[in-house]
Amino acid sequence: MWLSNFKLVLADRIVPNGSVRVENSLIAEIAETEVEGGVNGAGLELFPGLIDMHGDMIEVELEPRPRVDFPIEIALNHLDARLAAAGVTTAYAAVSFSRDAAEGQRRSFDHTSRVIQGFYDFKSTCKVDHKIHARFDITYENAVPVLEALLSKGLVDLVSLMDHTPGQGQHSNIEKHIKVKATQLGVSEPEARQIVLTKIAKDSRPTEVILQNMIAVSELCKHYSVALASHDDDTEDKAKLMSKIGAVISEFPVTLQAARAGVSKGMMVAMGAPNAMRGQSYSGNLSARDAHAQGLLHILAADYHPAAILPAIRILGQTDPDGLVGATRLATLNPASALGLKDRGEIAVGKRADLIAVAEGTRVVCSYIAGQMVYSDGSLSEAPQQQKAIA
Repeated sequence: MWLSNFKLVLADRIVPNGSVRVENSLIAEIAETEVEGGVNGAGLELFPGLIDMHGDMIEVELEPRPRVDFPIEIALNHLDARLAAAGVTTAYAAVSFSRDAAEGQRRSFDHTSRVIQGFYDFKSTCKVDHKIHARFDITYENAVPVLEALLSKGLVDLVSLMDHTPGQGQHSNIEKHIKVKATQLGVSEPEARQIVLTKIAKDSRPTEVILQNMIAVSELCKHYSVALASHDDDTEDKAKLMSKIGAVISEFPVTLQAARAGVSKGMMVAMGAPNAMRGQSYSGNLSARDAHAQGLLHILAADYHPAAILPAIRILGQTDPDGLVGATRLATLNPASALGLKDRGEIAVGKRADLIAVAEGTRVVCSYIAGQMVYSDGSLSEAPQQQKAIA
């Protein structure tokens, strides 16, 4: 099958009018001209399929309202459709294990374990290539045996270590965090202060215990060849420590200094596409645009909204040293490289035919995964159209 008359966004350049031949789920040939008999793209842009390494959407799909639980097959099916329509062809669903969650609640051991198992039971019915990103609270004492059990069964594809205890990470400014909590919970600031201080006292663990947990998790990831990411690095020392124990990705660093330290140690920095699209972090932390301007941004993740990825690419492409192709790599080739996905991430011969056709800059017209159309808005027909090849 030829996809003809597209503006091709390759990893190193743009082909103004080109064609891609798909055969046996792979990209078999690239031509820098139109071809006869292909699906006519009428000048639409053709991007590699987007690779999202961190999407928080599955937990919301499972519990769209507090204490309202949806079956995993319903939640996953809906998320699958949303992702395909946003051009995401490979998606890492972020699920969390937290020591604060009571048994049966979201992010508790039993609940999240059931979600992961259910995820794998039903993912074969989906069109997008879904994977699991397990997020572990480093103060969670059972993190190591829980993770080992999941990794031994091949149920986890990416691991990140987080600590949401107030006073560090994304909540390093305690006074600001107290004001946010007061608004969220509808309580007075003195009441919110007591809630926050109680959480600090409850969640705090000796430094040596936390470090032992992190090292043990890192060793497990190395043993099972699963990438490890840090989360919310807020200081140079923390970023350097996370690199030292084996983290290869720094997710959502809180400060420019932490991002720079992580990069200096070889880590790739991942930040949220909504942050890049809006030009600011909703929590007041490091702006993805500022990180990008300093050459410290390598990966764009959906975070909480997959439709933000394409607009973020378009915005960052205006200032990226390599323009649109450089910004596109942030959500395609770069995450593929960081996560060991050697079969995808770019429009190149031999790569899997994960492709998205885009109109008007940010509107996904259709998405292909392994050469099969998995989403279409109806404006681009798969029926071959006769057209004259350009010499």
